[in-house]
Amino acid sequence: MLRIKFLTPILTLPFLLIQTPSSAQKQKKADKLLLTNLQAHVRYLSDGRIEGRSTGTAGEKAASDYISSELSKAGLQPRGDDNGWLQAFDIDQGREVSADAFFVVNDHPLVLNKEYFPLAFSAAGSVSGSPAMALQESGAPWFQDVRDLIDAGTGNPHFDLQGAIRVRAAVCARRGATALILYNSGKTADNLSFDPRDKGEPAAIPVLYVTRDGKKKYLKDEEASLDIRLKVAFAERKRTGHNVVGFLNNGAASTVIIAARYDYGGAGDDTARREDSAMSDRAWEDDAGGVATMIELSKLLAVSKLKSNNYLFVAFSGGEQGWYGSRYLAAHLPVDAKQVNYMLDVDRIDPQRDSVHVLLVGGYSSSPAWWGICREVREQKGFSLRLDSGYSREGDYSSFAMRDVPALALYAAQDDKDCDRGLMIVRYMYGIVAGANGRGRLAFTKDH
Repeated sequence: MLRIKFLTPILTLPFLLIQTPSSAQKQKKADKLLLTNLQAHVRYLSDGRIEGRSTGTAGEKAASDYISSELSKAGLQPRGDDNGWLQAFDIDQGREVSADAFFVVNDHPLVLNKEYFPLAFSAAGSVSGSPAMALQESGAPWFQDVRDLIDAGTGNPHFDLQGAIRVRAAVCARRGATALILYNSGKTADNLSFDPRDKGEPAAIPVLYVTRDGKKKYLKDEEASLDIRLKVAFAERKRTGHNVVGFLNNGAASTVIIAARYDYGGAGDDTARREDSAMSDRAWEDDAGGVATMIELSKLLAVSKLKSNNYLFVAFSGGEQGWYGSRYLAAHLPVDAKQVNYMLDVDRIDPQRDSVHVLLVGGYSSSPAWWGICREVREQKGFSLRLDSGYSREGDYSSFAMRDVPALALYAAQDDKDCDRGLMIVRYMYGIVAGANGRGRLAFTKDH
């Protein structure tokens, strides 16, 4: 990975020029207000009551309401679905066991996931019968001790227990079994579970697994007949996420996308919670700092003279599930795709606790213009810059780079407990936008 660190300033941008005492005082007041705003944004977005802003939850709604309100205050117009602030997208999370599924032994319902679960490739359907575990009679459910399959595969480096169960289920079905009920009496862990993303060919009969707790309670006597009733049913498991989309229309022929991700963990995730002091490291790591930076940059650009581009500000959701929000927006842009100039992504705040304050700019080789633009922004005291042409971290910027849009990902170390880093990043991003303002459409480097 190539990293280039600039130690000498080359060109100072207007907001970093040597100032008179009065202008310096105004700048100090402006920075103080900006810092206060950053702290307020992070405090709200990191509050434990929002529970991590997980995609498709009430926490996501609370966060998206806040972000859209702040973008509106900045003077942006909504550019989501139906002229609103939100752009909805679905995330396919595979399948789940339906609420009406059941497994009853001798009138005792087993608890799903604790005492039993169907395997993901199980056939759906209802079965009843009165089999004995030790017998295998046609027209009745059959039982299979997983220990026997594991023992048979001992010494085989290519042994696949799931595959062995599939074969066994097929054999049982051909011989008249109406269901296959698995259990493990051995000491070797089988690591079987319900896999919601298993899209394999379903078995011919229902296939269920009884846990050790379930077997101990309900399958003690392998010689006794059991009254069994079961139903296996599945439902598609989806969640709907929402990007927050705001537009700053300068009447320009091209549009710049500036974005950050706002979703993180879900309810009960301790990384989504924080102490009353909002400036915790975790608060920045979960990209509350990135969203705060984006919001404040929108305010600066709304009152700036940088009018060569329109600006589409986006807070992405669905990142924890695989960058769904950015992928959806890239495929369903609310502006003409041919008019997109470039993209800036506040990727996240680095959890590495780097002892050197560094802003890593990834993807700068996606356009030959980035080299000149990035190096023209002066490094500030205590703030180092690294341009990384080999940036390989997947992120929201990737969704646009794959569509031939020049894209930068800004990724900063954060080892203190205040928003000074965010203040510097806002300044730096403003500098990039200013540097690109007079360059027209940026060329894309295909093989970057």
